[in-house]
Amino acid sequence: MRDLVAGMRYLGAGQRWVARHGRWWGFGLIPALIALVLYAGVLTVLALGAGDLAAWATPFADGWGAPWQGLLRGLFVALLFAGGLTLSVLTFTAVTLLIGDPFYESLSQKVEESEGHCPPGPDQPLWRELWNGLRDSVHVLLRAAGFGLLLFFLGFLPFVGQTVIPAIGFCVSGFFLAVELTSVAMQRRAVPVRERLRMLRGRKALAVGFGTPLVLLFLVPFVAVVLMPGAVAGATLLVRDLVPDEQPPSGADADGDEVAGAGPVAGSGAAPASWPASQGQPHQPLPARPAPPGPSGPGSSAARPPAGW
Repeated sequence: MRDLVAGMRYLGAGQRWVARHGRWWGFGLIPALIALVLYAGVLTVLALGAGDLAAWATPFADGWGAPWQGLLRGLFVALLFAGGLTLSVLTFTAVTLLIGDPFYESLSQKVEESEGHCPPGPDQPLWRELWNGLRDSVHVLLRAAGFGLLLFFLGFLPFVGQTVIPAIGFCVSGFFLAVELTSVAMQRRAVPVRERLRMLRGRKALAVGFGTPLVLLFLVPFVAVVLMPGAVAGATLLVRDLVPDEQPPSGADADGDEVAGAGPVAGSGAAPASWPASQGQPHQPLPARPAPPGPSGPGSSAARPPAGW
């Protein structure tokens, strides 16, 4: 339960960050507005053709009398449109991140700089970063589509399909949405996509608490556009506490070895952020950070929940 609440707090912290930095909020709106226009057109076409798709998919119901034919095809249309909305929420983030990669990379970097140390990130050309982002998004979306297909068919179960399954669907969508949003800060730390999934599976409640409120809010028209910059900022704050980040000590050489007279970094016992995935060494959550003396505002780093929650 504490992880669930912590995920919501990260979401709120990200929105407060962009509220205090209005120029960066406006900067982050540009790719979301472009994606919104594209998705509005696709969903309009789906809504207009859903009835014909239902009739084509259920030819066995052609001879059914009223009201059974209408109920079956009405349920099919509702599930089809709900699936389209869920898929649009997931792919909206992926497409927006792909369109706005330079925008959100700059936004995420600014968040990290405002909070202290910012990892330098891999030195790659823009086309390589876009390709890696597209490849990782496809990997995540294929996994999400598998769950979505299973939940779609489970939605035909009496009672459970109309109550429990939609709730599970929102949580699953929230988890994968959190995976997508954290990709910007994770890529800066050279964390591969499979390792991102493993890390967030180990903290499911944290990912669900962060992503599920966004899934619900993104269903409201235009809300996704307004909240997207803050969602990227909140995901960056989440990654800062989730992924151990070893800062190079002053006086260290280029390989990270200490030179004479240089002491170790305080609290740098965590593993470095980049490692071969084949070693199979899991991340250890950062120890709880003692709160500094004096009051701290809701947007300060001390107010954020520690990764050990």
